[in-house]
Amino acid sequence: MTTYIFEFIGTAMLILIGNGIVANIVLKGTKGADAGWTGIALAWGIAVFIGVFVSADISGAHLNPAVTIGLATAGKFGWEHVPGYTVAQVLGAMMGNLLVWLTYKKQYDATEDQGALLATFSTAPAIRSPFWNLVTEIIGTFALVFGVFYIAGGTVSDEPIKLGALDALPVALLVMGIGFGLGGPTGYAINPARDLGPRIMHAILPLKGKGSSDWGYAWVPIVGPLIGGVLAAMVYMWIGV
Repeated sequence: MTTYIFEFIGTAMLILIGNGIVANIVLKGTKGADAGWTGIALAWGIAVFIGVFVSADISGAHLNPAVTIGLATAGKFGWEHVPGYTVAQVLGAMMGNLLVWLTYKKQYDATEDQGALLATFSTAPAIRSPFWNLVTEIIGTFALVFGVFYIAGGTVSDEPIKLGALDALPVALLVMGIGFGLGGPTGYAINPARDLGPRIMHAILPLKGKGSSDWGYAWVPIVGPLIGGVLAAMVYMWIGV
């Protein structure tokens, strides 16, 4: 149970900081409205660093079902643990967004823009086109999971890559780069738990005038990252390095 608890904690920290920056930018009455996309990409990188650093030694810090399933596909993680990790990640994401809501309660009360409210929970496309939105999420998650394989298990001159206390930093930089380079079309969920858990919280929390949770789009940030994670694992195994 300890590994599941730390997956829960790590994912909760990820969402607390990551969606916290979104809330700081888009909600009415905050002091962070000028941070913009640069602030979002930087803060999500920091959020990943914190989540991974907290949980890496205990659970391996997947924090993402696409990473978990990708590692299992490549034989680097037991399939029997995948359901428990996935549940812990979704519940952790729900807890993280609950804390965001509590932090910004007065700002949520003051915000009438339904799109802004939803943006602090889940992702939405800049241009809605489900097929191309799916392609974007597949590519972004492929980049994430493929990078994780080499960050976690790559070698240089037959020596394992080890960064000591900075194990979390390369993953954080990778996510930051994905945010800057690939995040514009869909808001780069690249993580089914990151989108699904908070979207559930949007549906159940007592937000004034919150509108739809946009469940018609919700399959894209779930299916796309899972496909991307499996494809990354297949390419990694095909390369065989």
